[in-house]
Amino acid sequence: SDWGSGFVANVTITNRSASAWNGWTLAWTFPGTQRIANLWNGVVSQAGQAVTVRNAPYNGQVSPGASISLGFQSTYSGANPRPTMFTVNGAVCQ
Repeated sequence: SDWGSGFVANVTITNRSASAWNGWTLAWTFPGTQRIANLWNGVVSQAGQAVTVRNAPYNGQVSPGASISLGFQSTYSGANPRPTMFTVNGAVCQ
């Protein structure tokens, strides 16, 4: 949901590999002025437009075919363009 100066996003990550993840890292770059104000089900760091979210202590193990969910609230000014590429553990998401 977007209200003109902020938004809430929900994200689902699915492990499509043949082996379990013992920890995960999701990364992307915002193309605008977006700043994460609050994130749940992960640990976030943001440097400028670059965002990195690592697993929380309780959701790092992800079996093949299993999914985890996280979400965040963000602020922005001006336009709110969407990121175009996400990576999980260094691999580009499809």
